[in-house]
This record gives sequence, C-alpha cells and structure tokens, in this order.
Amino acid sequence: MSVKPSKLPPFDPADPLGIDDLLDPEDLAIRDTVRTWATDRVLPHIAEWYEKGELPGIRELARELGALGALGMPLQGYGCAGATAVQYGLACLELEAADSGIRSLVSVQGSLAMYAIHRFGSEEQRRRWLPGMAAGETIGCFGLTEPDHGSDPAGMRTRAERDGTDWILTGRKMWITNGSVAGVAVVWARTDETAGGAGIRGFVVPTDTPGFSAPEIRHKWSLRASVTSELVLDGVRLPADAVLPEATGLRGPLSCLGHARYGIVWGAMGAARASFESALDYARTREQFGRPIGGFQLTQAKLADMAVELHKGILLAHHLGRRMDAGRLRPEQVSFGKLNNVREAIEICRTSRTILGANGISLEYPVMRHATNLESVLTYEGTVEMHQLVLGKALTGLDAFR
Repeated sequence: MSVKPSKLPPFDPADPLGIDDLLDPEDLAIRDTVRTWATDRVLPHIAEWYEKGELPGIRELARELGALGALGMPLQGYGCAGATAVQYGLACLELEAADSGIRSLVSVQGSLAMYAIHRFGSEEQRRRWLPGMAAGETIGCFGLTEPDHGSDPAGMRTRAERDGTDWILTGRKMWITNGSVAGVAVVWARTDETAGGAGIRGFVVPTDTPGFSAPEIRHKWSLRASVTSELVLDGVRLPADAVLPEATGLRGPLSCLGHARYGIVWGAMGAARASFESALDYARTREQFGRPIGGFQLTQAKLADMAVELHKGILLAHHLGRRMDAGRLRPEQVSFGKLNNVREAIEICRTSRTILGANGISLEYPVMRHATNLESVLTYEGTVEMHQLVLGKALTGLDAFR
C-alpha cells in the first residue's frame, strides 16, 4: 500500500532545515518579541555605540529587558519568567544577532549573578536581590576571573579572612561585565576553610560597601558596546550572612559558568546569522561583471557552506536546550556546543566579510563588529583549549589539564 505524499512546503532560505517546526507557538512568540525589541532598541544605535566604545542608557536597557522577562529568564520565582531552556536560548540568539554586548549583559545578569544567588544563596538573599535583578532595577556582576588567573580559577588570589563573625575580602577581579554599573557583585574568594574542599566561597557584595570599587576597562577592540570593569576589593568588610551558603569549592562557580556557556551556544549563532544574512542580501544585489555576485559559483559555494554550519549550530543548540529542559545536559555537552558554535560563528563572519569585500569592514554592515565581538566570546567562559581538554578527558578518561 503506497502513501500519497503530502505537498511539500516551499524552501525557506531563512530556515532551510525547517527548524521552526520544532518550536511551539509560545517559543515563537518569545523569539519574535525579543527580536522586535532588539530591532527597535538596539540595531538603530549599535554601530554608534560600538564606534564610541560605550553602552549609554544601560540602566534603561536593563529595565526594558526586565520588562520582557529576559533577566534570569529560566529561573523560577522571585519575579523571574520561569521560561524553558530553549526559550532562553532563542532569546540569547536574538540578542546576540543585535550585538554580543547586549547578550553578555543578559547572560551575566541572569546566568551568572542571578543564577548563583538562586542556586546557592539563602532564602533571605534570594528575596533581597532577585526581584530587583529580574526587573532590571539592580544590575549584577560576577567576579571570578583575576588578572593572573583565568582558565585556572583554583589559583585565585582574592582572599576572604574571618574577623570575628565578619569576613574581610581583599583582591582583584578582571574582565568583569557590568562591573562599574552593578549594584551587587557575586565574588569568589579563597578562605582558610580547607576541610572538605570548602576553601573557595562565594560572597554577595553590595557594591556600595566601603573598599569596593569597579574602574571601567577602556581601549577595547572587542565587546565595545559593553561595560567591562576591574573589581578592586580593598578590605571589604561583609557580615557572615553575605556568604552563599550552598556553594563550597569550585563546584559553585563552575556550575554558574556552565549555565552561561549554554546561552553562548545559542548566542554565537545569532551573530553568525546576522552576518550570513548581510552577506546573502549583499550577494543578491551587488553587481560585478554585469550580474549579481550571488550568481557566481564561488560565492554560492561560500553561502552554501555558511548556511550548513549556521543551521547545524542552531540544531545543536536546540538539542542541548531540550536536554537541559529534561535535566539531562552534561557539562561536557555544553563544552561541545560552545567549542563548535563559537568557532563556526567566527568562520561565518570572516567568510561573510569576503563576500562584502571592502564594505565588510564598514560599520554600515554588522559583519566586522560581530567578528571582533566573537573574538572575546571565543575565550571567555572557557577558551577553545579548555573545552578541547574537557572533551578530550571525557573521550579518553585521561586528564591532560595538569
């Protein structure tokens, strides 16, 4: 018995694999809402912000993102949206299609600072901080990386010492997104509590505490439309209840980083999509030798290869999102996604630039901006080498880190 084939839908260059069929109406509505916000509020200004190396009105942007439900999006309660991991990923993709700096603002707020308090904080800490952070009224930052310790956080030098029931924090953190505009910082420090591997603890630090300062880092050639700071902790005195009670050792900060890396898996594909779409549109309209350059075989080969890697990356992100929603996503799988998607996104941006020719270096087009931003995304939340070694250890059972 033969089955009569149904009429095939038309080929959609924007969705060649029909990935949208995997999304339900709520997923699509959330994606479209974030896309509209980014199109209206970010895209008209982002080239100017990037050129000037600033993100003006960041507090207003944070409040608008809070109203969208994009801050702490997959967290439950305390004013958070309680969205699925896939919905959060779709939002990250749309935000980074505008600019990596905007997605970084959301990722650090929700996946690092808010997640740390939600997952490892006390009920009092959650009630005090999370509602305002979810609304964008309070901006948060996450202090783990130090000037001399990035890929090896176990070597951190920031210390927390007991003074009666108080803690005194001393040290420096580096490359901290949102630092100079944050109202609260989650800071990781080494303590003398060595028993049971509890030597590293997290602290919730109001940024108006004496001894805390966050000078902004200037002269960046990447993530220029993003606030990046150093954190200086000069004898910052905190009460005993500033400690995140459920985080001991490196398990806490590494868990937060895994949550943030998941958003990058999606976000990188947003930067890649924006660059690919710019190249595709350009190839259809730019004429050389009497016809559009999109009609030449070499250009079509570039476009086909970029489309394949772009939509493979989105499928990978979607698969990891479904696993996260099912409680089955392993850290090694997040490393798989970040390693692949950021590398492929950079290659898509570079190939797009070749199609645009000299115009590819102009801020009139988004391609070079995305390419330079992704150079930062490539190394933050774990360098290429670190994720290769994570996967290498998982594949062989042998630890090559030390």
